[in-house]
Amino acid sequence: MRADQDRSGIKGAVHTDLHHDSAIKHVTGRAEYCDDIAEPAGTLHAYLGLSTRAHARIRDLDLEAVRSAPGVVGVLTAKDIPGVNDVSPTGLNDEPVLADGKVEFWGQPIFAVIAETRDAARRAAKRASVSYEDLPHVLEPDAAREADMPYVTPPLTLKRGEAVSAMENAAHRIKGRMRVGGQDHLYLEGHIAFAIPGEDEDVIVHSSTQHPSEAQHMVAHVLGVPSNAVTVNVRRMGGGFGGKETQMNLFCAVAAVAAKKWNRAVKIRPDRDDDMSATGKRHDFVIDYEVGFDDTGRIQAVTGEFAARCGFSADLSGPVTDRALFHADNAYYYPDVLLNSHPMKTNTVSNTAFRGFGGPQGVIAAERIMEEIAYHRGVDSLEIRKRNFYGEDGRDVTPYHQTVEDNIAPRIVSELEQSADYQARRQAVLDWNAKGGIVRKGIALTPVKFGISFTATWYNQAGALLHIYSDGSIHLNHGGTEMGQGLNTKVAQVVADELQVDIDKIKITKTTTEKVPNTSATAASSGSDLNGMAARDAAIQIKDRLTAFAAERWQTEAAKVRFVANAVQIGDETVPFADFIREAYMARVQLSAAGFYKTPKIHWDRATGKGRPFYYFAYGAACSEVSVDTLTGEYRVERTDILHDVGRSLNPVIDKGQVEGAFIQGMGWLTTEELWWDDKGQLRTHAPSTYKIPLASDRPRVFNVALADWSENREQTIKRSKAVGEPPFMLGISVFEALSHAVASVADYSVCPRLDAPATPERVLMAIERLKG
Repeated sequence: MRADQDRSGIKGAVHTDLHHDSAIKHVTGRAEYCDDIAEPAGTLHAYLGLSTRAHARIRDLDLEAVRSAPGVVGVLTAKDIPGVNDVSPTGLNDEPVLADGKVEFWGQPIFAVIAETRDAARRAAKRASVSYEDLPHVLEPDAAREADMPYVTPPLTLKRGEAVSAMENAAHRIKGRMRVGGQDHLYLEGHIAFAIPGEDEDVIVHSSTQHPSEAQHMVAHVLGVPSNAVTVNVRRMGGGFGGKETQMNLFCAVAAVAAKKWNRAVKIRPDRDDDMSATGKRHDFVIDYEVGFDDTGRIQAVTGEFAARCGFSADLSGPVTDRALFHADNAYYYPDVLLNSHPMKTNTVSNTAFRGFGGPQGVIAAERIMEEIAYHRGVDSLEIRKRNFYGEDGRDVTPYHQTVEDNIAPRIVSELEQSADYQARRQAVLDWNAKGGIVRKGIALTPVKFGISFTATWYNQAGALLHIYSDGSIHLNHGGTEMGQGLNTKVAQVVADELQVDIDKIKITKTTTEKVPNTSATAASSGSDLNGMAARDAAIQIKDRLTAFAAERWQTEAAKVRFVANAVQIGDETVPFADFIREAYMARVQLSAAGFYKTPKIHWDRATGKGRPFYYFAYGAACSEVSVDTLTGEYRVERTDILHDVGRSLNPVIDKGQVEGAFIQGMGWLTTEELWWDDKGQLRTHAPSTYKIPLASDRPRVFNVALADWSENREQTIKRSKAVGEPPFMLGISVFEALSHAVASVADYSVCPRLDAPATPERVLMAIERLKG
């Protein structure tokens, strides 16, 4: 605690429970989203016409029936783009707004209909006549490697030691292959953009995007205007999970081009089916691994080839596949290691960011390796995990050569093992399965170590704008976006704490590129870390000015000026905050500040595969128990216990909610959520009717979640907290491992079941039948 603060007495200070600032609005339906914004008179509506081929040349595009449809104002095609027909976030010019002469996945936008109503635009889009010349298509990452398809972005190699020779000298070696499925974001609010034209080159775009600055730059790029002509606004999103980091660029661009062309406001909101078909998802991976280990199960060498289904363009596949390698060690030390990424081009929608950003695909490979060793040695997999944890005496360097300085994984796991009564419950599971019944049980305890920072170092910066008005009320704006995770609440708590005012005196307004420029995406779990620090910087700037003013005005020393609960104490006199601000205003003290923060210590050399890409690590562990019907493959999660590390939590109740939600979403990725393309390349699981996210009834019957309240970030993060958005997602792997344990029981735990993900009931049943045979 700073010497000039007294944290007692204010409402909404940091490290205290506080409900989400929009929670009541959410549950009463009063929260306003992009589709709730009042439409100006004459607003038009856009709808996309999508390809019905996975890979083909467009021989003829006949849109006369579209143009003549009732209510249609016009149609946009590639030739109507005034600037550059590209929304590639990496600048590779490989992602057209509208296809031009060739389509590269089923569902690729070819044209956009602009009509007086959304229904008219949607109906008209179906009237297009398109003839194609089919070309060969490839859908799967391993098939893409076999077909010698190109990489969408340069691959990465992480290397330490001599893995090949160490593998040859290992006492035991295991090779395996694992398929890890993708995942659709299925945000409650779909993609939407609403563009309002202004004078000259100006356009305002309201959008549900996690990255307003990128949307701004993309719209400017497509319109052929400078970024200062484009304003992007985001009040809140109905979920994002990474799916609105880059994928919104397309919709913003279409709305803006149409708005400027017809000089009328234009809104675009696709149906869920088209949203799922035309926008990217979590990357599917095919992972080939080999591990060498000694008689005790301690690893000696690891090699891994990580092939990803990236889709037709690069999007964020480079950093996603990089991060998969960064987390292929999870919490374990690999003495000699060689890991290679293979970001494969496929004729599918371009995959993108999703909570964990490739990290989960790396972590699950590490857990499969632990599982392989455990079954090979006939030892509890938890014991194998413990033997391979990062430690001291040189066992603290990652495959990317960063030293693990804050390793609390052993303590987290030890405490959870005790609180979840793991050993007794595991024995009970073994005893149950020994009876040989139809229902088998499984249990697993898995850890996570997750690196926090953008691996693109320049994204690790943030800005904030803070105004104190003459009546003492406070206006706060920052570069992060609110998507339900409670970011605005946490950042407001930081400012309340710094200025020692009740949080209800602080108003956070929509994220807008007009107030804070060049913002980073709200992603990589860095929203609170970055924007909290930027807001704190702005508050400190104003507070320093106010302290100097008070010292001069009251003729005292600056050290005798203290901000206390809703007041300022100056020597022996205490002045209410609002009165003090009024005096400062009358004395012409500047009551506004732009704050800034950049993450220290991080650096990364991709060419050498060495550096410190992460500022710190967040840790957690989950213990899950399942029951499996061996006749059908159906299962349920009986109990899950979680202990998670969020450092010194800014808001424990919000952080706990993030842990719970991340776990359920991670569990869904590995169990019920299955993406399936037919042989023609059409996504068939393109709606909630065919794509199954976890229901309320799928949650663990007993669900115990706790935060490690003793943890405090050793790095100087905002109030010594840790990120919470992504790390707990991987705790869902405990369910996957527990299912594997139950399946293994039918063969007396003698062989690793090698389940592929998602472990749907069908896959579980096939694994059971395979092991029985």
